[in-house]
Order: sequence, then C-alpha cells, then structure tokens
Amino acid sequence: MSDTLPTPSADPALAGGRLTIDLAALADNWRTLAARAGRAATAAAVKGDAYGIGIGPAAEALAEAGCHTFFVALPEEGLRVREAVHDAAIYVLNGLMPGTAATYAAADLRPVLGSWPEIEEWSAFRAAGGVTGAALHVDTGMNRLGLAPAEARKLVERRDLAAGLGLTLVMSHLAAADTPEHALNRKQLTAFRAVRSLFPDLPASLANSAGIFLGADYHFDLVRPGIALYGAAPGDAIGPLRPVVTLEGRILMIREVKRGDAVGYGAAETVSEPKRVAVIGLGYADGYHRRAGSSDRRRGARARLHGQDAPLIGRVSMDLVALDVTDIPGARRGDWVELFGPNIPVEEVAERAETIGYELLTGLGRRYARRYVLNGSTNIDT
Repeated sequence: MSDTLPTPSADPALAGGRLTIDLAALADNWRTLAARAGRAATAAAVKGDAYGIGIGPAAEALAEAGCHTFFVALPEEGLRVREAVHDAAIYVLNGLMPGTAATYAAADLRPVLGSWPEIEEWSAFRAAGGVTGAALHVDTGMNRLGLAPAEARKLVERRDLAAGLGLTLVMSHLAAADTPEHALNRKQLTAFRAVRSLFPDLPASLANSAGIFLGADYHFDLVRPGIALYGAAPGDAIGPLRPVVTLEGRILMIREVKRGDAVGYGAAETVSEPKRVAVIGLGYADGYHRRAGSSDRRRGARARLHGQDAPLIGRVSMDLVALDVTDIPGARRGDWVELFGPNIPVEEVAERAETIGYELLTGLGRRYARRYVLNGSTNIDT
C-alpha cells in the first residue's frame, strides 16, 4: 500500500479527539466476508468516504486484500477510488447524472442504471462511441431506485436497446436483510430470481452486508458488503469481524461535582452523590450524537478509560462530553478515552443514541486527528 495518506485534518497535539483506523482489520474483514460468500465474488461498498474512514486509504487496502470491484454512491467518489485503484471495476449506485456520461467513461466508472431516462441517455452515449459498461438496477421491494420488474421485461423485449447498454451486472437491493425473519427477504429473493432469469448471461448481485448472512441463496455471483467491512455487525449477524475505527476523546479537565448539582446544558442530569467528572474535547460537531448523552430519566452511552467504564453524565454538547470518572482514580488531564472501538462496539453507542452504526461512522467530523494503522505495527498520523 502507498504511504501517501490524506492531508492532516488536525494536529494530534492540538486535537480534542482522534480516530485510529486499522486498515489491516478492514482487509481482514473483507477476507472473512469473502470466505462467508463462498463461490460468489466479494466487492466492497466504499460510499460515504468509505463509511467515514477515508475512501483512498480504504480502497487501496481492500484492493491489496484482493477486492476487484467497488461500489460508490456518487461519481465524485468513483473518481477518488480510481485515483487509488487503477484496474478495479467501479459502480456508481446513484446512477447516471444528467449530461455526464463522458465523465464516467473517462474514468471507466460504471453507472448503475435504474430509470428509463438514464437508460436512454446511456444508450445514446454508447451509440456515439462510448465503451464503458454499466449495471442494471431492478427494484424488488425497496421502492427507491431501480426499474420495476415489468420495466425490466420491457427492456428485454427491446433487444436493440438492451444490447447497446454494455451491461456487466444486474442487481437489486435488500430492504430488510438486517431482520432475517422479515417476510420481505424471501419476497425479494423470489422477485430477483425472476429478474435474473431475464438476463441469464449477466452476473447478478443482491446481497449487502446483512444479505451475506442470510445464506447462499442470496449470494448469486457477487456480494456487496458495506457496514460489515468496517467492523459493525449488520443486524443480528454474528461473526469474527474486527473493529476498524477507534474513536477517542482527550480529557481537558477533571472537576468535583457536589451532591445535588447538575452537569451540562439543561441541567438534564443531577448527581445524587459527589462525583468526579472528566470533560473531554469533542461533541456533536464531531459526529458524536447528542442523544448518546445521559439524563435523570435515561442512561446514556459509556466510555472506557484505564480498563474501566466511564458513563456519560449529562448532555452531549457541540464540543464537549462529560464522563463520570469517580471510580477511576488514575484519570487525569490529557488522557485519551475510548468512546467506541475494541472495547465499546459502535452499535452499542448507536443504540444509546437511538440511531445506527452507519450514521455514527459516516458522520465522523473533520476536527479529529486521524491515525492510520497500515500493517498492525506501523502508525502514520494524519
């Protein structure tokens, strides 16, 4: 992997929070999911700046692990992947932006076509000499992007149009795979099998991260893991996935809070006994959600310091979080506190914040100092 990493977002000595991103864990997770996918090829979803960890370093690490196919949401993301990985297949999930076919072709980005206007525009571009391929997205129950199955059949009937698109993949997207018992999973599987039969010569893809864990019936020719690559278990899935991101905040000060006093905005939590409270230098402006805080009526998330839990106390504010370190006598100014990572799963924090791990990871702010672990022993601060 190249030693060229992103421009520093914060000086580590000056930052209130830091992210440690383990690219070796990312690669291991891809290998684990590839083994789970069996005969199906395994791609990687790196949209949302690779779920917040940095699309360039992530794509390089995944390519070195053996990944040859990437999915992004936007063409701009595809261009960044192409800079990092020159020989990969790159699919743009949000399809073809109007009037941009030549830009896709210049970087060999494959639009995922999901509407008749896109199909017609791409067909015209290809007829004029464009050679880049594309995927066809058919909606089987999500009701977002994608042709309806009846429209897919109509496309097959227009042989001249279908043949001119340069299709390299037919795909759909599961809506409820993180709930394995949901009836929609089997309904979508049945619908996608019917769609696949319309395009027997094309590779087919249905499974996202959670879909991989639904079993081999859902794997088809290509699986497209996203959140699982980054160490967050999709839905009820279990497996030896390694945490990729560790979020830490620095203690700015420690104060004594008297019984009956409140901590933070809105006096949301009042202490029933004297407390030692550590204030750390990050907050919701850094993507650590406000709802992760604590109050007199609900318990918030926890942090980890010196091998012990430190519960949040009071609201999360824009730039600060308060922790109860009463039972951690070694806590001191300058210490780094884990907010999620190897000891605190990101899904646990997300549950306390009434959200999902996807939102926490993709919302990580730009004020952090970022440290990439390249091979388990080499750290590069950015």
